[in-house]
Amino acid sequence: MLLEISIKNFAIIEEISLNFENGMTVLTGETGAGKSIIIDAMNMMLGSRANVEVIRQGAQKAEIEGFFAVSDNPALNQVLAENGLDISDELIIRREILANGRSVSRINGKMVNLGILRLVGRYLVDIHGQHDQEELMHSALHISMLDSFGSQDFFSLKQRYQKLFEGYRQLRKQVLEKQRSERDNKARIEMLEFQLAEIEAAALQPDEDQELLKERDKLLNHKQIADTLTNASLMLDSDEFSSLSNIRSAMNNLQSLEEFDSDYKAVSSSISEAYYILEEVSKHLEDLLADLDFDAGLLQRIEARLDVINTITRKYGGSVADVLAYFAAISQEYSLLTGSSQSSDSMERELKVLEKELIQAAAELSQRRRQLAAELEKEIKQELQDLYMEKADFRVQFAKGKFNREGNETVEFYISTNPGSDFKPLVRIASGGELSRLMLAVKSAFARKEEKTAIVFDEVDTGVSGRVAQAIAQKIYKIGSHGQVLAISHLPQVIAIADYQYYIEKQSDSQGTVSTAKLLTRAERIEEIAKMLAGNDITDAARKQAQALLTK
Repeated sequence: MLLEISIKNFAIIEEISLNFENGMTVLTGETGAGKSIIIDAMNMMLGSRANVEVIRQGAQKAEIEGFFAVSDNPALNQVLAENGLDISDELIIRREILANGRSVSRINGKMVNLGILRLVGRYLVDIHGQHDQEELMHSALHISMLDSFGSQDFFSLKQRYQKLFEGYRQLRKQVLEKQRSERDNKARIEMLEFQLAEIEAAALQPDEDQELLKERDKLLNHKQIADTLTNASLMLDSDEFSSLSNIRSAMNNLQSLEEFDSDYKAVSSSISEAYYILEEVSKHLEDLLADLDFDAGLLQRIEARLDVINTITRKYGGSVADVLAYFAAISQEYSLLTGSSQSSDSMERELKVLEKELIQAAAELSQRRRQLAAELEKEIKQELQDLYMEKADFRVQFAKGKFNREGNETVEFYISTNPGSDFKPLVRIASGGELSRLMLAVKSAFARKEEKTAIVFDEVDTGVSGRVAQAIAQKIYKIGSHGQVLAISHLPQVIAIADYQYYIEKQSDSQGTVSTAKLLTRAERIEEIAKMLAGNDITDAARKQAQALLTK
């Protein structure tokens, strides 16, 4: 139940606070006084999109705050728990619309986004106005209106269907994409397979081309290498001339002088070091010459291998390193194009299984929906009788449709306004007054199913008068008797039947225009209702009629 709403700097409202009780409360006042502005503020408090135009001129922000008492509501408690909000018997919702275009929303002091605010608001207040009549005139919305008449068991069944539908839709999309991908990439996959096989057959090793080129150069220059190594070896040590022998003699001679002078010893040490280094070099040259051999077969094999490498590098890169990098890239591409945890065949089999489950779930949903329709038809027919449309009949018409989140059928409301006349689509034949009564009949039927803490009617009695107006008044009051109803109305019958009446007035001076709200006493209510009946010149007869209307 909405206990209080406070509105500050919103449109022409400077600051007002309204307190509400159980039962029916009505807002009255002249056109443009600000009644609908209060409903607009309530809508924004509950998450409707806001803009800076609602901020009162000269103010930095608009503020709306609502104080709710909530009874045990498992669905609401679940929403609160899932979003980290404390579960309690009271909720305070506060929303600020800032001049910079931003808005700040809080539930019990904790900041929330608009999505959460709207989700919680759905369980608190149900606002009905002219747009609801527009919903009745859109047949595409009739299926969701019918479903809202269902119980929790029905919603569980619908949620199961929607889960299956979403799974089916996603898997079907994957199957189609995979099939299309396989068709589109078939030529590319075949080319990649050929290139991978060709490069794998070459069995390239990192830097192999550089090493083979060096080895080939050695074989091609074998004579020059052999001659140079032999000459160097002979210059160091041979039978005719031995540099090593001469250096060794000099080393021995200098060693005999080491004791006479430190300089002699240093020179002796240097020549000794040089001798042993050259001796090691000479041995290494002998080993190189012993191992040096010209292998014509090896040269031929190297040339053949280089031909293979050159063929591959001309096609796939400038060097072996380039070819190996290309091989790694196309290997990854090939895996992406062909790799999958499931083949198309297995995915199609899974899709067929899911399709059977979806069809079965849709059939169960349709059967339960038809049961709902029968209940709704009976309820609304009774409601229409109460609203002096006793000759009218209401029917929910079903037709097969494509699978979607709502099922595999369409729903449209039909009406017959006179006995014996054919049922025709509601959207084609209902007049304004009939539409108001139809909407109220639907709302009245649904009110017993819903768990809203408050229901708001924004001028839903437009276009009716006389006994119909009285019937609408009684219907709204009856809805309020099961909880809390707030209504905006210009009909004396609706206003008189309410438990409480707020008078909204617009006042202007040199500083600007503001709306004020006043809870009327019984005497003040008599005067206001009499004014509606007789105009500004209130007569005693009008007062008596107003007093009679107020007497329940």
